[in-house]
Amino acid sequence: MTSDADTRTAIRALEPAGAAAHQLHFALADGERALSADGDLAASRLSFERAYGLAELAGDVPAMATAALGLCGLWVSERRTVTGAAMLETRLQQVLPQLDPDSALALRIRIRLAAESDYLTGESARILDALGAARAAAEPVALAEALSLAHHCLLGPNHLALRRELAIELIKVSFRTDRRSDRLMGLLWQTVDCYANGDPHAGRLLGELRDHLSQRDHPAVGFVVSAVEVMLAIRAGQLSQAETLVAICAQNGAAAGDIDSEWWPGAQLVTIRWYQGRLAELRPMLSARVHSPVLSAVDNSAVAALAVAAALDGDSRTAASCLAMLRGQDLARLPHSSSWLGTLNGIVEAAHLLADADVATSAYDLLAPHADLPMVGGLGVTCFGSAHQALGLAALTAQRPDRAVEHLRAAVQHNLALAHWPAVVSSRRRLADACLLRCGPGDRDTAERELRAARSEAAAAGLPGPDGPHPASASTASACLAGAEHGGKVADCARAGRNWRVTLADRSVLVEDSIGMAHLAVLIANPRQDISAADLAAGLAVAGRLAAGASQPVLDRRAIGEYRSQLMRLSSEISQLESADALDVAGRDRAARARAEHDWITAQLASAAGLAGRTRAFPDDGERARVAVGKAIRRALARIGDADPVIGEHLRRAVHTGARCSYWPA
Repeated sequence: MTSDADTRTAIRALEPAGAAAHQLHFALADGERALSADGDLAASRLSFERAYGLAELAGDVPAMATAALGLCGLWVSERRTVTGAAMLETRLQQVLPQLDPDSALALRIRIRLAAESDYLTGESARILDALGAARAAAEPVALAEALSLAHHCLLGPNHLALRRELAIELIKVSFRTDRRSDRLMGLLWQTVDCYANGDPHAGRLLGELRDHLSQRDHPAVGFVVSAVEVMLAIRAGQLSQAETLVAICAQNGAAAGDIDSEWWPGAQLVTIRWYQGRLAELRPMLSARVHSPVLSAVDNSAVAALAVAAALDGDSRTAASCLAMLRGQDLARLPHSSSWLGTLNGIVEAAHLLADADVATSAYDLLAPHADLPMVGGLGVTCFGSAHQALGLAALTAQRPDRAVEHLRAAVQHNLALAHWPAVVSSRRRLADACLLRCGPGDRDTAERELRAARSEAAAAGLPGPDGPHPASASTASACLAGAEHGGKVADCARAGRNWRVTLADRSVLVEDSIGMAHLAVLIANPRQDISAADLAAGLAVAGRLAAGASQPVLDRRAIGEYRSQLMRLSSEISQLESADALDVAGRDRAARARAEHDWITAQLASAAGLAGRTRAFPDDGERARVAVGKAIRRALARIGDADPVIGEHLRRAVHTGARCSYWPA
């Protein structure tokens, strides 16, 4: 028996050559019109697939190349399944060696292959090299495609300025290609970039896009515009209307033949339920979505959303598993895609719900350079407000209330500027949490004022209003209770012979000397100060002199000299203080601090000595320092807790480890 494909091939072989060539010509023309003028991805795929089959039968390599490029579509990674992507790459690779390497077709194929490769790995070097080649070749169509594809490979928050330059250049090149899709894509990219940058004039560009689409539809661009309209409805606090627009957006995406029509509406619904306090309802959908083959290879937002939904639903095991999956060996390895900020926001929220200070600290370090950006997901698909809000929540989770208050105050103002009313309500509520955690003068009044404002703004926008501090902020209440229990006392840690004496209010305990105890002594002597793990491990006096990429001694000769001079000064100060006939409270405190510093420096000099008195080398790897210091401090805390559970619990709550370490007494 013969297959249907064999039958079709045999029939086509009987057709006159002229008729087949005529069909090929019209299939290519139909595909080009659907893609470059109409923006109909589904129709273009049908035409280009037919054209590729006809060109392959005819052995027409240029036509095969044109059809294969057309099948790639307007975006990067339109084929998400492994088999679909492999088929497309195979076709491009098959025709490339048969083309003149200096031809425009060969250049366009190299550009497309570079973009697809870079996108999957979250990189951009290959496509930027290909863009340079397109500029040098002065081929308008190749240049337009390279500009748009390069833009798509640079959608993380690190490349905003470059993206806007590429978008403007694409609009200019579109007047040379005379392809409508090039012009609309350039305007669309510029609009998306403005929203990603929090530009207050982004709406003007969106209005210009709408004007173009009102004159003539372009389903591919129209789908993105309808997604942006959902995001704007969410910002306005019109969540019911936003949910109606989600359905319209999904229909538009399906009509355009856009693969993202299967996830963008899901991401928008996640945002709506997030602000409604109903995210846990979406667990079944998210559990299925994280394994969907239609998700982009660099999109991790579904996993982050599932982590939050599971944590809210009381399933800490699933939430912790999702966080571990995202963190991998290093959270910094997550690709900086268009969903990166939204993913980090979900990671911070899940870490807060799980009280995972380490993950929150890692996310904080990654988000900090982008503090002034809105957390826009996808191509303007959704928005979670100011990145300051995620930074404030991460600091709150790590019980660094001063920093949390600073970020959350900035978040309130930024969210007001964005007119993102659900985020305004949320950031005011988190600011109240941070103020209660800090428990400083006037903080309770500030917390009550922010909660009143949040209730008023929620009522005006028809949003759920906060009744009090966020229920996820259990650490807030416990920290305030701990402060009340011990009267706001601060622990003290001082040498006592070969041991360390740790004191809290009227309680005291002796603990055996260790590296972790030396680290704790430094933190306790510097309350509410961030000290890097590398500084603790290497010795504060020499941290600034560690050379990158080299193995340095923990204490160099100059540092040892400085330490010894400091020891002599401290010894003299201690002798003078202790020889006084009577010491007042301030004098006793100065003497105690001087003795503690003297003992710490002595310990540092001793711990720095290697074989035969040589100074030990310390690797400058910050990650190893973080792990080593964290383990040493946790072992010391465990020994303190075994000796005195009350002091141990106080320190367990107040001491924070990570890339930066600190002691925050309540």
